[in-house]
Amino acid sequence: MPLALLALTIGAFAIGTTEFVIVGLLPTIAGDLGVTLPSAGLLVSFYALGVAIGAPVLTAATGRMERKTLLVSLMTLFTAANLLAWWAPGYDTLVLARILSGFAHGVFFSVGSIIATSVVPKEKSGRAIATMFSGLTVAFVTGVPLGTFVGQHFGWRVTFLVVSLFGLVAMASALMFVPRNIEHVPPASIRKQAELFLQPRLLLVFAMTIVGYGGSLIAFTYLAPILEQTAGFSPSVVGIVLLLYGGSVAAGNMFGGKLADTHGPVTALKLIFAVLAVVLLLLGFVATSKVLVIAVVLAWGGVAFGNVPALQVYVVKQAERYAPHSVNVASGMNIAAFNLGVAGGAWTGGIVVSHLGLMHTPWIGAMVVLFALALTWISGRIDRRDQLLAAAPSSVHSA
Repeated sequence: MPLALLALTIGAFAIGTTEFVIVGLLPTIAGDLGVTLPSAGLLVSFYALGVAIGAPVLTAATGRMERKTLLVSLMTLFTAANLLAWWAPGYDTLVLARILSGFAHGVFFSVGSIIATSVVPKEKSGRAIATMFSGLTVAFVTGVPLGTFVGQHFGWRVTFLVVSLFGLVAMASALMFVPRNIEHVPPASIRKQAELFLQPRLLLVFAMTIVGYGGSLIAFTYLAPILEQTAGFSPSVVGIVLLLYGGSVAAGNMFGGKLADTHGPVTALKLIFAVLAVVLLLLGFVATSKVLVIAVVLAWGGVAFGNVPALQVYVVKQAERYAPHSVNVASGMNIAAFNLGVAGGAWTGGIVVSHLGLMHTPWIGAMVVLFALALTWISGRIDRRDQLLAAAPSSVHSA
């Protein structure tokens, strides 16, 4: 592995850890800062909004900046933001830290993809990007549960201090190992990105992403409180359950990608959304049983993020047809759509907890996922109709 690629993977691990480790620390943060559980849950939303805003805006604004300088600057911002979270005297400062971390996240994977493909032979570019993104998978499997463990035993602030150290290592590695003068095509302008919103078929996929991903986050944001308050697990056991969940997520992502390749993205999404809705409904019925809730959480991890590969494949296919000059922009906008789903799901979950109660989040999340299933069915019907219309003239001509 080129050392530059290793630096990117470390950065992806740090970013992936800080994004979702907050889920396992919600009860601890809420108690320490004297805020409600829904207010603590908004820390997930603020981070995701930082990503959604930072990805298109900052990527366009820094388009002419030298790639190595930009990467080092991003990891500096990320490290500083997590140090700010460690120091945060109150809730407002922690919110600011989460937003700044999201800004760094939003641009990192855009510039990182360019660097990753530039440090390996062209025929290995796909594997290079996959290696960088493996940092996210490792973060979910190990970083999030370990960060939760550290936060529960040494205080949530220490978790952010440890993450900032990983950011520092990534920044130093980028300084030492990433080459200068990496060639790149300046990213699309904000105006060019906005043109995608004139394409109804792409808007439908973005909606599927927001709703399908966000539905799961309504309950996932409050998974730790559910495991503690309803299932009766101790905080230390919650960390172990999150570790199991992370392993299930890693397997589910691979399964989702294979399913999309084998049967097509629409068929894969229909199956994943249907199973996800059923699992979320089951969670509401089995949450008081420690054995059953672990089984359901494992099943949930298997499908919760399995829709990601299919949604990315689908948006690229639609962009190739309806916006062929903006395929990369469409892919990037779908990443922003994922994070809008995270923000909206966490925000909606907070409203549900405040007005209805913690255990209403699973079934409401299931209803939102079923809406995503309906949108997927509609999109598939439109695809089949368009295929028939496209084939009709050739059939007449053949006759």
